[in-house]
Amino acid sequence: MKKWIIPIVIIVLLVIWGMNVNNNVVNLEETVTESWANVESSYQRRSDLIGNLVKTVQGAADFEKSTLTEVIEARAKATSTTIDASNLTAENMAQFQQAQSGLSGALSKLLVSVERYPELKANQNFIELQSQLEGTENRINVARDRFNENVKIYNSNIRQFPRNLILGILGFDTKAYYQADAGSENAPDVNFDFK
Repeated sequence: MKKWIIPIVIIVLLVIWGMNVNNNVVNLEETVTESWANVESSYQRRSDLIGNLVKTVQGAADFEKSTLTEVIEARAKATSTTIDASNLTAENMAQFQQAQSGLSGALSKLLVSVERYPELKANQNFIELQSQLEGTENRINVARDRFNENVKIYNSNIRQFPRNLILGILGFDTKAYYQADAGSENAPDVNFDFK
């Protein structure tokens, strides 16, 4: 009877350790999911503000319709591109990021075009929306940074030996980081030619 006690104790300790590792990683995964939801929420806020901004700009009678159309189309594409938090692969993240970058580019073009319309620049609604949009862009950056911090903690945890042995069996995979846009390491080309 005594010869069975040591193996049983070892098995019980391994099972308890495995449950602890699993529960810890489940909590980390939920933190990553929550962080991703915060990223999406920040982008949704930006999208909502852009809709109001476009309506305000449309009030300027001779504003470039092609610029507004570009912003509206980019906004529609960005809001239709979503990722399920359980499927945060590098490919899905790149697709999401590409749609958001398209919207950022169209929005930048819109804001540069506004410089030619003094009555629009003086519009209180436009000024307030522009300020809110700037704050939202800061929120997006903070949310992406927090998401990447949580992904790092999660990925580090599931890749450490010997945890990776049990977690691989349980189906836990690494999550993709939110990457900088391609070319963002280069200074932007600023053109003040408003002809």
